Parts: sequence; structure tokens; C-alpha cells
Amino acid sequence: MSSFEAKGRTSSVSRKTNETDISLKFNVDGTGVSELETDVPFLNHMLDLFTKHGQFDLSVKANGDIEIDDHHTVEDIGICLGQVLREALGDKKGIKRYASVFVPMDEALAQVVIDISNRPHFEYRVQYPSQQVGSFDTELVHEFLWKLALEARMTLHVIVHYGHNTHHMIEAVFKALGRALDEATSIDPRVTGVPSTKGVL
Repeated sequence: MSSFEAKGRTSSVSRKTNETDISLKFNVDGTGVSELETDVPFLNHMLDLFTKHGQFDLSVKANGDIEIDDHHTVEDIGICLGQVLREALGDKKGIKRYASVFVPMDEALAQVVIDISNRPHFEYRVQYPSQQVGSFDTELVHEFLWKLALEARMTLHVIVHYGHNTHHMIEAVFKALGRALDEATSIDPRVTGVPSTKGVL
């Protein structure tokens, strides 16, 4: 039985192409529950961290052409997550909009800065010591985050200030992403409408 709670700001999407078949549900106002079934174990691990540290609820079922590589699956999950995030936030009334979060993971230190701006932009300042963690290509972290930012229409800056264990560095990024997104999407009772002089986000 699914433990996904469809309460609060929620959205879902199904995306099927010749390369992937994905069903994804997301609840901004969740409790940190994840139900992850993908063909990419390392991504499952990172999404679980993202969900727990952001206090979201996330359900993902994804099958992809991993016999080629993990690229299409990782990219398309990023696309789907960005789409449901944007839809779940609706008109964005009352949100804090901005967040900047540092997260250490042992020797590694990551920083994620977010502006839910309706202007997609991505900056990525990371140099990993190795190109793979197990069978996972580290370049796919960039692909996932860029598609997330693009589809959610948010400004996303990701910086890993230092670290020497690639797994730790990526883990710190996903934990910081969850915590920053939680803060930026949280409701501030002092905000009337949206936090922008334009009157719209």
C-alpha cells in the first residue's frame, strides 16, 4: 500500500518516450516519505536524501534504456520533478522564494542557492575527483540539476567548496538541495501575494 500523502501542494506527471517510462508524484508539504523504483540505484539513494532533508513526499517509478546508459533515465526524472514542482507551487503566493543552504558531508562542503523566480538559470561550480561513483557517471548530476531548474523555472546555483570523496560531495549537494528547496518553498505569513515588486513570479 502506498504511503504517499496527497495533501498540501501536490502534483503528478506521467511521461513516456521511446527511451523512458516515468510516473512521478511530489508533495511540497510532505513528511520526508520516498517511494523510489528506478533502474539507477545511486539516483534512488540521492533522491531519498533529497526527500528526507526537504521534508517532501516523492514517489517515482521509472524504467529506461539503461542498457545504453543511465543518461535518459536521470535526465527525464529531472524533467518530471521540475514540472511537478512548478505545478505544485501554483501562483507561488506567500512563499519565501529565496534560500541559501550549506551542508557538510564529512570532508565535503556543498552550497545550494535557490531563487524560485520563474527565470530558469543554472550555475554549477563542482569538480569531482572521479568520473564515476560505482557505475554512475558523475556528469549526470549536472544533467539532472539543469533539467530540474529549467522545468521548475527557477534559478539554481550549486557549489561544492571542497571535498575529496566524490560520493560525499554529491550526497552533500542533494541534501543541500532538499533543504534549500524546502526553505524557498515554505510559506511566510508576512508575505502578501508574492515576494516580488513585479507582483508576479
